[in-house]
Amino acid sequence: METVEMNSVSLKRPHSEDDVANADEIKRQKISENSQTGNNSGQSVETVKEQPDKSLLEDTKNEIIPNEEGEEQEDEELEDSDEDGDPESFADMMKHGLTESDVGITKFVSSHKGFSGILKERYSDFVVHEIGKDGRVSHLDDFSVPVDDEVNSEDPSEETFTVLSDEDKQRLEELQLLKNKETSVAIEVIEDSKEKRTVIHQAVKSLFPGLETKTEDRDGKKYIIAYHAAGKKALAKVRTATDPRKHSWPKSRGSYCHFVLYKENKDTMDAINVLSKFLRVKPNIFSYMGTKDKRAITVQEIAVLRITAQRLAHLNKCLMNFKLGNFSYKNHPLKLGELQGNHFTVVLRNITGTDDQIEQAMNSLREIGFINYYGMQRFGTTAVPTYQIGRAILQNNWSEVMDLILKPRPGAEKGYLVKCREEWAKTKDPAAALKKLPVKRCVEGQLLRGLLKYGMKNIISAFGIIPRNNRLMYIHSYQSYVWNNMVSKRIEEYGLKAVPGDLTLKGATAVHIEEGDVHNYTIHDVVMPLPGFDVIYPKHKIGEAYKEMLVADNLDINNMRHKIRDYSLSGAYRKIIIRPQNVNWEVVAYDDPKIPLFTTDLDKLEGKPLPVLPMDGKFRALKMEFSLPPSTYATMAIREVLKMDTSIKNQTQLNTTWLR
Repeated sequence: METVEMNSVSLKRPHSEDDVANADEIKRQKISENSQTGNNSGQSVETVKEQPDKSLLEDTKNEIIPNEEGEEQEDEELEDSDEDGDPESFADMMKHGLTESDVGITKFVSSHKGFSGILKERYSDFVVHEIGKDGRVSHLDDFSVPVDDEVNSEDPSEETFTVLSDEDKQRLEELQLLKNKETSVAIEVIEDSKEKRTVIHQAVKSLFPGLETKTEDRDGKKYIIAYHAAGKKALAKVRTATDPRKHSWPKSRGSYCHFVLYKENKDTMDAINVLSKFLRVKPNIFSYMGTKDKRAITVQEIAVLRITAQRLAHLNKCLMNFKLGNFSYKNHPLKLGELQGNHFTVVLRNITGTDDQIEQAMNSLREIGFINYYGMQRFGTTAVPTYQIGRAILQNNWSEVMDLILKPRPGAEKGYLVKCREEWAKTKDPAAALKKLPVKRCVEGQLLRGLLKYGMKNIISAFGIIPRNNRLMYIHSYQSYVWNNMVSKRIEEYGLKAVPGDLTLKGATAVHIEEGDVHNYTIHDVVMPLPGFDVIYPKHKIGEAYKEMLVADNLDINNMRHKIRDYSLSGAYRKIIIRPQNVNWEVVAYDDPKIPLFTTDLDKLEGKPLPVLPMDGKFRALKMEFSLPPSTYATMAIREVLKMDTSIKNQTQLNTTWLR
């Protein structure tokens, strides 16, 4: 990692996601990058400045704004195709990325002057708690296991916990965590009997999930051999709802174990994949209400079919970067979209704003809110934005869809992706290009496998091999692109008041605001449509602007049905201004950038005290809390407070200017 000292500020080149993930498995750390601050004129509606104010930049650093919470599964990034390469090339890649203005994010609603601050200097500076459908905020505050009236044969017996010696447990734990070079651990069966061997087998599997066992004869003695289950498909047979495990499940117990998942620097699906591997089950027996971001500490509810709380609780002994707790049994799974929203606790470190600026910014956030833009992560991170692929799908231009996904693109990528694209450009041979890909689950690999199976003349079927949610993400990205641009036009044209011709919701139905009725509405009542066949458009200039934008993209706003049903857009309505709830803030002083500025749920459970902060520390931080509904972006709220461009391109360009 390169580090350059300038004005006593450490400027660090950003790491690849893989590097960061590996480093964070060992200890909490987050890399901060430099950022710009907006130099605003004080008008109530302002446009993002393209160039940073150099004098401000030399005294500040800022973090790349991360992904958000509240998006449902269909909004997950296709990170397989967009992951950056080695740390040295990430900034080069970002030269070809998007800025906010590229995706229509150009306006602010507040009048305060912008200031700088570091978001996620430590990833633990960004904490998200899910808000369930009952309005309850999820917290991890209890590791205890509920007691049943009936005993389940799947639960470990008391003997399970005593049959292994302390030395055996130590060796097994080291094996499980890959802390030594041993590929297996042999445990001698002293009093050999089938019953004794069974207890040892059960003890290893219960206490050390992820390890598998077998019995071996060595020199006339019986040994239980423990080894990693990964790759041993025959021994790690997967169980599903249609292929239940042999153990009985008490009738009085709900079929689903609900628990709170606390995770650090892991996304939701990664966490579930780890859990399913340790438990030797398929990931699809887990359910949840919303996916949570990786680069944060997040707390959310998960449900799993017929896995006991006791088995889940044992995982806490071996899991890194996440914990399970608050167990309960219920008769229902969880469903995507059931959550009410998310509560955010965010620390912005090394802030430069005056107390007055901060007060103005936070009061504006609480009273007016922020423009409900779709954040930058909606549009991908490389030189081929996801909305371009979505537009080609809607145009029924399948050769362009294939080309956009597979063609070489400027900027740095993982080496094997570069080679795969080069091979494709040279040969247009899916088999040859596929050979260059060690990772076949990426979008490129899936499309190439589809082309191999269905042929180059059936791109539609080949594209259909990509998981549905990922395919739909492309067209939803295009809808978001249109929406962002139209909302910026709406605010530029009519400002922050409701006007005749705007749309508002009556229940689930959109209606136009009439001239004689306009005084009954504020900007907080106004919605704008995502384009589709089942929406209406504003009656003023912006309604025409929608049509003009789609015409320019060779699309007909009056015919948003696609010949492939999956890609027919019905449209939806989205509020143009969101006012966060439960907004609170505090400015604190500190000296050490590494110390936490608040305690997490896990800190509280482990009894860790909050460090004593100096009254006159050399740095200042803004601690802010707020709640947002689903499918809104916390980064857009933070953007409104700081008045800065949240694009990765903008952040990294500043670093490379100084590092070279």
